Amino acid sequence: MKFVKLAIVFLLCCLSKINAQNYELGKVTIDELKEKIHPKDTAAPAAILFKKAKTFFTYDRKNGFSANHVYEFKIKIYKKEGLEWANQKVHYYIGYENLHEDRLEFSNGVTYNLENGTIVKTNLDNQGAFKKKVNKYWNEKMITLPNVKVGSIIEYKYTLKSENITELPDFQIQYDIPVNYFEYKTEIPEFYIYKPILIGTMPIETDAKLVNKSQSFDDEYQRTNTLSYRQISTFYKGKDVAALTNEPYVNNVDNYRGCIHHEIEQIRYPDQPVKDYSITWEGVASTIFKEKNFGKELEEKNFLLEDVRKLVTDAQSLDERLNIIFKYVQGRMNWNEKNDYYTDKGVIKAYTDQTGNVAEINFILINMLKLAGIETNPVLVSTVENGVPVYPTRTGFNYVIAAARIDDKPILLDASHKFTSPNILPLNVLNWKGRLIKSDGTSQEIDLNPSVVSKEFSNVMVKIDDSGKFEGKVRIQKTDYDAYSFRIHNASKSKESYLEKFEEQLGDLKISDYTVENKATNLTEPVIETFGFVSDNQSEIIGGKIFVNPLLFFTRSKNPFNQEKRQMGVYFGYPTLEKFSLNIEIPAGYVVESIPKPIRISSENKEVSFTLNISNQENKIQIISLKEINSSIFAAEDYNGLKELFQKMIASQNEKIVLKKI
Repeated sequence: MKFVKLAIVFLLCCLSKINAQNYELGKVTIDELKEKIHPKDTAAPAAILFKKAKTFFTYDRKNGFSANHVYEFKIKIYKKEGLEWANQKVHYYIGYENLHEDRLEFSNGVTYNLENGTIVKTNLDNQGAFKKKVNKYWNEKMITLPNVKVGSIIEYKYTLKSENITELPDFQIQYDIPVNYFEYKTEIPEFYIYKPILIGTMPIETDAKLVNKSQSFDDEYQRTNTLSYRQISTFYKGKDVAALTNEPYVNNVDNYRGCIHHEIEQIRYPDQPVKDYSITWEGVASTIFKEKNFGKELEEKNFLLEDVRKLVTDAQSLDERLNIIFKYVQGRMNWNEKNDYYTDKGVIKAYTDQTGNVAEINFILINMLKLAGIETNPVLVSTVENGVPVYPTRTGFNYVIAAARIDDKPILLDASHKFTSPNILPLNVLNWKGRLIKSDGTSQEIDLNPSVVSKEFSNVMVKIDDSGKFEGKVRIQKTDYDAYSFRIHNASKSKESYLEKFEEQLGDLKISDYTVENKATNLTEPVIETFGFVSDNQSEIIGGKIFVNPLLFFTRSKNPFNQEKRQMGVYFGYPTLEKFSLNIEIPAGYVVESIPKPIRISSENKEVSFTLNISNQENKIQIISLKEINSSIFAAEDYNGLKELFQKMIASQNEKIVLKKI
């Protein structure tokens, strides 16, 4: 299934003229304070009664134009879970090389309460405002509104001033609580041409017009001059935006969160050549490669030469060389838990320290593979938590992996994590597309979605006695990403801790003689679990008959898709095949009265299918169950079909095998 793009570009020439309503801070009513629940979302813990913003440009002779962004919020608290909205924090950028730091200031912080029929107003004081450094690129300012309780209304305002005019902050429309009304005004000088992009699907009313504008400024002799120009004034508004609710099988909820993004296309100053910012992913990749802590670090190979020679002396093939070098780098280097596509201290120091960020570790891997004669290039990636990069921008990436090529086949590698292997990447790296870049400036798109189906095969041999007690043996084999997921979740757990949870997960059965193979070693091999078990709660005896679920303790009883409507796509992570093979021996003196009918169901596009076959011969029952999911992500439009299929699948698993006495 093709990935459903979330960005919808809307053209200003098609916009309809509207009139904005008057929403002002300080206009709080008794009726608003009395309101107990949100009228359209009774479960909402809070609601944004309105959000207003304005972006406008100011000019001075020394710095030119700066962008100013003013935001106003009015929020109603309905439940105690909504009290967290009294704490507000905003990040702002300080990591510019050629620009002054952004500046951010909160103001107009007020809490309103209704006490004895009277509106009581509590202002934010200096003790409720905080500032902290997040990292070398970002600062954060926070406020805590005073005297906030269930029923309160809070208001605040903040202003962000930035010399960065090529990247305007996104105007967020959708939150985890409802938004009753929003409006956003932009006043952009004609010198700057931006393309507005809407993320999400909510309707927005807009109006745009070209107007005359002038600003006064002091020249170099402190004389007042006037700069006259035309500006594009645009107004966006909307209402009744539903909360973006948590849904199962979602990679990153922010990929679906409604917002307005402004992408710079051109700067057209008078009497100067037009500066074109209509960049492509190829242009982004080329620019990144030219940075000294990227491209230059990929030339630092000589210090690795001797180690590479020792490692590959006896290697008979390029595949063997790749595996030896990958395991060496993975074992030697330790990730400092920092994601980046730029190096920090550099590959030489990282190699000496045996510790580095993602870029340093994977650049060492790339350089060593190149020295071993294997064509290898970096691949820029956006991790799941960084979002899907739907438009070309350098901030669209935050990670880098390696792509080797042997016999014209690509092999994706990430040595920064301990349980990865060739073509098995960290789960948060499986995020749509990456961008492979070469030293000559060329680049190509790389599909990060796994093409190989990860498999989990479970074989069960079980005997049932006349009291309904089960006793048997199980062998579970997991491959590829199913094996990787098992390793990252369980490698550090003790056997006792793991089995306690596993027994509970399987319905409180008792496990014995448990063994596991390839849990932390032989990472390209399947993880294999074997164990014996006994259970006396996997069947029901009613009227002398024994009732058994066909898949025993592997039976699913709840549909994960239980919402009426779906806002977001359904993300499974990677294609999977789940197979259960069960052989059940029924107790002496019993025969099979009935077994569920075989079933085969599939989605309309055949990307999800389920098969259940049950046969009976004498005192043996054989069961084969197959569930295949052949795509990583499905559009929200496919939700109802998935929901119905999963419901049928679960219903078939819960039809009983009925045993009766002879």
